[in-house]
Amino acid sequence: MPEVPRSPCIGVCSTTYGDLICRGCYRFAHEVTQWNGYEPAQQTVVLERLAALRAGAVAQHLNRNRIDQLVRLAASVKLRRVEGRSSPSIAYEVLRRLSVWRLAPPWADEDEDGAVEARTLLERIDKEIWQRSEAHYERSFRIAAQ
Repeated sequence: MPEVPRSPCIGVCSTTYGDLICRGCYRFAHEVTQWNGYEPAQQTVVLERLAALRAGAVAQHLNRNRIDQLVRLAASVKLRRVEGRSSPSIAYEVLRRLSVWRLAPPWADEDEDGAVEARTLLERIDKEIWQRSEAHYERSFRIAAQ
C-alpha cells in the first residue's frame, strides 16, 4: 500500500483570517480546506510544488557551500527523516531549528555577511517563499479583470 503524504501544516494557519496563501505552510486556501479529501497523488503534487518553491528560495539566499554546511548539521539539531530530501530542504529545516534555538549559523564568524542571525535569514527565505507562492497563485488561479 502506498504511503500517504503527510500534511505540510505547521499549525500556523493564516487562511482562517482570510489569506489566500497560508503563511505557515504556503498552501493555497483551497488546498488547506480540501487537503483531507485529496488523493495521495494530488497531495504529492502540492508537496512537490512547495518543495520546489522552498528550494528556489533557499538557493536565492544561500550559496552551495552554506547549504552544505547546514546539511552537515542535520544530525546535531536532531533532524530526522532526511533520506530522499533535497539539500535545500534539509538546509531550510536546520536553519529553522537554529533560529528557534537562537543558535548562530555555522559561518557566523567568517565575514561581515555571516553575522546575519539564523532568524533574520529564515525570515528573508520565508518572504521569498511567500512571494513565489503568491506569483504561482496569480499565474494559476487569478482571473484577469475584464
